[in-house]
Amino acid sequence: MKLIAHRGNLNGPNPLTENDPKRITDCIDMGYDVEIDLRYDPVTNSAWLGHDKPEHKVNWMWLAGRAKNLWIHCKDLATLHEFSSNTNGYNYFWHDKDDYTLTSKGHIWSYPGKTYTGSTVVVMPEWNKMDWDSLRVTNCYGVCTDYVERLSE
Repeated sequence: MKLIAHRGNLNGPNPLTENDPKRITDCIDMGYDVEIDLRYDPVTNSAWLGHDKPEHKVNWMWLAGRAKNLWIHCKDLATLHEFSSNTNGYNYFWHDKDDYTLTSKGHIWSYPGKTYTGSTVVVMPEWNKMDWDSLRVTNCYGVCTDYVERLSE
């Protein structure tokens, strides 16, 4: 099962380090995949990490060097357009409150609390008080959580 650190969180939400490039690199170095929030600015051809607004500027080399471990949440249409039209090899998606969305690599990304299959990423199980012990043996493709280290224990 893939363990995906939501915004680079390991042991709970931490607004000070979420979507921080150093934190994301640290998570990847620890063996985790990471879900990131990304915005692309077509005027300046720049990419920014940040959930509610652009906060951390990253370049395309930074993204490319970590692509195999990133789950890129495109935060707006310009970002989704850039990835779908001008890139290859990235795993990206857009969603809001959809029950499910399909990533560019064909993985089912579920809204918290929805049922799942062996091809699904279970997202934020802590929002529904899921039992961590049973989650470790769940038949799913991966789990995206703010508490990724709890699953790896």
